[in-house]
Amino acid sequence: MAIRFNRVNQNVGNILAMEHVNVTVPDQAVATFFYVNGMGFTRDPYIDFGPFNVWINVGEQQFHLPTSEPQVIRGLVGVVVPDLDQLDQRLQRISSRLKDTHFTFARGKETIEVTCPWGNRIRCHGPGKFGQMKLGIPYVELNVPAGTAAGIARFYERVFNVATRVRKSMCEVEVGRGQTLKFRESAKSSTHYDGHHIAIYVANFSEPHGYLKSRGLITEESDESQYRFQTIIDPKSGKSLFDIEHEVRSLHHPMYHRNLVNRNADQSFFGYQKGRDAFMP
Repeated sequence: MAIRFNRVNQNVGNILAMEHVNVTVPDQAVATFFYVNGMGFTRDPYIDFGPFNVWINVGEQQFHLPTSEPQVIRGLVGVVVPDLDQLDQRLQRISSRLKDTHFTFARGKETIEVTCPWGNRIRCHGPGKFGQMKLGIPYVELNVPAGTAAGIARFYERVFNVATRVRKSMCEVEVGRGQTLKFRESAKSSTHYDGHHIAIYVANFSEPHGYLKSRGLITEESDESQYRFQTIIDPKSGKSLFDIEHEVRSLHHPMYHRNLVNRNADQSFFGYQKGRDAFMP
């Protein structure tokens, strides 16, 4: 009997990757202490290495943290870390120095829920739930107004030709290999938008641009290989549903598939193990 495969499961939509989440922070030293010393991520050693911005590598994804008034995502960022027990220990060590901030963390059965010093929520998973990912950002989950999930799904299907699922008042948008944008309907969804953004790479760069431009939704013509838009609309009604800026990049963008440096967060001066400085998935 011939083996039957579900070939549809191997399809990838037009959005190939979500590369970074950008939120501004007022203090670079505190941000570095939290994301590097606490979370165990890696400061990018090559790009924007200065006092006004910090790029934090998380596997193949990043947090971008320019200096300004703090921005807070209306939802949370999901991350995968190599070891939840080690993360728990690091967070305990940094707690006293962050006691006068919004920083908190709580260990659950399968996750650690962390709040950064300015209120951004990060849900940490161990390896195994998101395919082969052992360090990275598998999803961003955003709280959206009630009754918008279906329209948001129609937007991504129409504009970006991606697969979506709508269930239990949540829209899930498939991104490349193993990433998801989640839009969860919530009575607590805020209409206030402070300008935080995500960056995505798309294979068909021009068609989404044409759709968005024809409806006056392009907010920035950055350069030949990048543009931005902010408002998600329902293609059926034209109604505005939610604001989240997308930094849309083509595969010709010089940053596409850049090799990011990641360190082994368990390495230290005490108990140093030769040859184990880098994170090895």
